[in-house]
Amino acid sequence: MNNELHLYLIRHGIAGERGTYANDDERPLDNKGRKQTKKVARRLYDLGLQFDLILTSPLVRSRQTAEILQEAKLSSQIEESPHLAPSGDIHAWLDWLQNWRDGENRNCLAVVGHEPSLSNWAEILVWGEVKERLILKKAGIIGLTIPESETPIGNSAMFWLTPPKFLLG
Repeated sequence: MNNELHLYLIRHGIAGERGTYANDDERPLDNKGRKQTKKVARRLYDLGLQFDLILTSPLVRSRQTAEILQEAKLSSQIEESPHLAPSGDIHAWLDWLQNWRDGENRNCLAVVGHEPSLSNWAEILVWGEVKERLILKKAGIIGLTIPESETPIGNSAMFWLTPPKFLLG
């Protein structure tokens, strides 16, 4: 039985201006970012997406984005992961992913984080290396199919890459 995982890498929405907060980790979504992210979340719901879990970076703007996705009824669960912070490590996250998938029928995961980490991770999962060719806009999404039985590095397939403007009505 093939139990591929659909992984949605979602960049946080538009946040307050860089450098305006003493601690950048605490920089929140701005009003435009909140509104845009709510529209994207509603569109994802209208498309029938349902995540088993929304995994988010611990930074405020990502956590707020994850909460907006949850409010749109895209998942009942949010969990923070230090692996998704800007300094996060994909290999440590892949260990977490394997443990999360073990023993349960989980097939759809949303990951909310930052650039360039999310684009780099997508490239590693699809091509096995960072090529710096993908760019993920704020509130944009990359969809990947992660294989169950082989390493996801270099063996995943991209099925979706969209900026938020294609999801806004």
